[in-house]
Amino acid sequence: MRSGKYLLVLSCLFSHLLMAQIPELIPYRKGDLYGYANDKKEIKITPAYDYAGLFYEGLALVKKGGKYGFINKTGDVVIPLMYARADRLSEGVANVQQDKTWGFVDATGKTVIPYIYEDAFPFKNGLAKVKLNGRYGYIDGKGKTVVPVEYDNANEFSEGLALVKKDGKYGFADTKGKLVVAPEYEYALAFSEGMAPVQKTGLWGFVDKAGKLVIQPKYKRAYMFKEGLAYVELNGKSGFVDKKGNEVIPVQYDDVSQFSEGLARITMNNKSGYIDKTGKLIIPIQFESYGGKFTEGLAKVTLNGNKGYIDKTGKLVIAAQYNLAEDFSEGLAMVFKNRSYGFVDKMGKEVIPMQYSECYSFSNGLALVYIKSKACYIDKKGTQYWED
Repeated sequence: MRSGKYLLVLSCLFSHLLMAQIPELIPYRKGDLYGYANDKKEIKITPAYDYAGLFYEGLALVKKGGKYGFINKTGDVVIPLMYARADRLSEGVANVQQDKTWGFVDATGKTVIPYIYEDAFPFKNGLAKVKLNGRYGYIDGKGKTVVPVEYDNANEFSEGLALVKKDGKYGFADTKGKLVVAPEYEYALAFSEGMAPVQKTGLWGFVDKAGKLVIQPKYKRAYMFKEGLAYVELNGKSGFVDKKGNEVIPVQYDDVSQFSEGLARITMNNKSGYIDKTGKLIIPIQFESYGGKFTEGLAKVTLNGNKGYIDKTGKLVIAAQYNLAEDFSEGLAMVFKNRSYGFVDKMGKEVIPMQYSECYSFSNGLALVYIKSKACYIDKKGTQYWED
């Protein structure tokens, strides 16, 4: 894996599967070694690894003696632990590093794309990003180059188009490698709701998927469309435009956020409130600093220097008592006070006590936490999948 805290990556995956059931097998730490247990904490695969990832497509990435490989749900090694680095299985193959180069193996361990790349990333929707001779592009499942490996950088595809950079300029390529938006912009962001923000001569506008400049560059800053509107900044003030470029919410606020669940945070004189998509003030400007977006019906706000949560009427439903707070995910939110992390439910009950030195939001029924500098998982009941 690429990160020192390699479990973090796996904890963030599949965040869109809200309220999902926890996996059949959960990485389980015993002492300094990892294996797997079920949700009753019954060990099913004996702890023997320095690292154990979640199962994807029937296989889990494991590490021992500095080398990575894959096991199945009965604990059998099906892809030998022989790789310097590796990512999880995706679309039937995994990107792995042997010596200093990357290639791809299938679920049996057979090399299906040779080790010729300086870097390689997991397949998504039939394509994988690769790096060769310092340049980036995309290949298909047979190893055929689809998006030429000639770009300074190539981002993930969004709505069928990937942001690419060449000779310091940005454009967009489709899934067949065609440049639908020529690299002529100083900067750009991903497509969202059929439009992408682009920067030209220091100012921002928007292009459509045909490459047409639909909203001419005139803004100091612009962000992606969400719920039909995009926020823009001009002369130090922010507001919202629709897809025709109409400033449907006047550019008059010190700062704004994207719309989420029908509301957007607006800030004036370091105080925040919330408006709807007509620009009507729904929650008065009263909260300190910058409020959070609404997620699962609640938004984090600051009062008297502490974090709490409001509902869509502006009612403070969870008292402002935390030093830090994150958005709700799968019904729980990560909070921090007294130098420790824990989780609260939507009633404000601390369902998982403040006891962790570091933790991350729930995804797929599990949350990654750190205790005594060791990474482990907990479920939403607070069950700890480890023993010392």
